[in-house]
Amino acid sequence: MLIHLFRHGIAIDRTDPECPAEEQRHLTDKGVRRTKMGARGLARMGVTAQLILSSPFTRAQQTAEIAKKALKLKGVEIRETNALLWDADPGSLRAELAGLTDVEEVLCAGHAPHLDLFVAHMVGTPMPVTELKKAGFATLSTDFSDPGDAVLQALYSPRALRELGDGW
Repeated sequence: MLIHLFRHGIAIDRTDPECPAEEQRHLTDKGVRRTKMGARGLARMGVTAQLILSSPFTRAQQTAEIAKKALKLKGVEIRETNALLWDADPGSLRAELAGLTDVEEVLCAGHAPHLDLFVAHMVGTPMPVTELKKAGFATLSTDFSDPGDAVLQALYSPRALRELGDGW
């Protein structure tokens, strides 16, 4: 399985007087623009998915919707999962993904530090080996045969994705 990880874009600052509850924090206008440009970079690289999993938080859902549109995944379901929350156990996401026996490629929209901890869990390192920035991206491949068997196949900074998507 290919597991694409897309961290949510820039969200409204927690100190902003207009900031809603944590679950409803949304992407800023700048966050939407940059996430769209990054998602266009994903499209240019040929990223696809048969399913999109998203944290139930608004900013991750918005990121999933932006990716779905940029990747032209019209019939693809976006499914919410608590396994993508920022404080979730990485093993719970592994278990959920391992149960998707009919899916070969999945895109996950989530948060830091969870996505970096998930990468570490999947490749078998005790500490994170990545640091996904907002609207950053990584791809893992695994057959779920053994814990720590995944291979980190791609790691893109938000800037690299935006440059790839520039002009699209």
